[in-house]
Amino acid sequence: MSIPKIVILVGLLTVVATGALAVYGLRSWDKGTRKLRSRIEGARVPVTPRAVDFRELEGLPEAVKVYMRAVLKEGRPMVTGVDVRHRGTFNMGDKTDRWRPFESDQRVITRRPGFDWHGRVNLMPGLTVYVHDAYVLGEGVLYAALLGLVPLVDMRQAGDVAEGELMRFFAEAAWYPTALLPSQGVLWEAVDERSAYGTLTDGPIAVRMLFTFNDSGLIETVRVEKRGRTVGKQVVPTPWQGRFWDYEERGGMLVPLEGEVAWLLPDGARPYWRGRITAIAYEFAP
Repeated sequence: MSIPKIVILVGLLTVVATGALAVYGLRSWDKGTRKLRSRIEGARVPVTPRAVDFRELEGLPEAVKVYMRAVLKEGRPMVTGVDVRHRGTFNMGDKTDRWRPFESDQRVITRRPGFDWHGRVNLMPGLTVYVHDAYVLGEGVLYAALLGLVPLVDMRQAGDVAEGELMRFFAEAAWYPTALLPSQGVLWEAVDERSAYGTLTDGPIAVRMLFTFNDSGLIETVRVEKRGRTVGKQVVPTPWQGRFWDYEERGGMLVPLEGEVAWLLPDGARPYWRGRITAIAYEFAP
């Protein structure tokens, strides 16, 4: 057999082997996804009250009242679960930007707070990194694996990682805004006419975040001064911010369809996720 034919044969075998690994990895990954999400579903508790009652707004900061009245409707049922699909880009770089396209689906349960973001980041054709970014039963999960088989990051903790994931749940409540009502365990403190602190507690974990609102009274940014950022094998407390825009009505509520999240470093903001909702479906209290 000539050398060119050997090279072609080796190339074909490599492609076939990589394809077989990708299929096996995806099956294994999907099994883990189902197991993780069943734990989240198992932690559900009934949402009460079952409908939005604006009497809850009495005594809240004015900015929060304006927001609630803008995005919710009196008497609408409370959100109990959400399925979201996103598309966007993820920054894989540590010190230099390396934006790569991703697609993701996310499952959220509002009470007890829990979610799983299942992302698929394309490094190059045929080479995908699968990611679970989750909060379940008070535990934070950050797990990424090449082709679903080769672990790149594996962090599962009830400490800093869990706190960071509960922050994510809280910030993303702009997509399921009934979870921001006082009856759902949120305490609000006025800062000024355009911002307020919100505090959410789940078991021993409490997170406090600064919400700012735009001219229309809608959430524009959510910020915290210390969220765990993975640097090598360490978790470093770092200022963090989520930003939202392009609000439209979905499920009878006004929610943002686009967003960006960033670490706020000494030399400026470093965005690492930019995405748009491509589909969102709600489950409501009966």
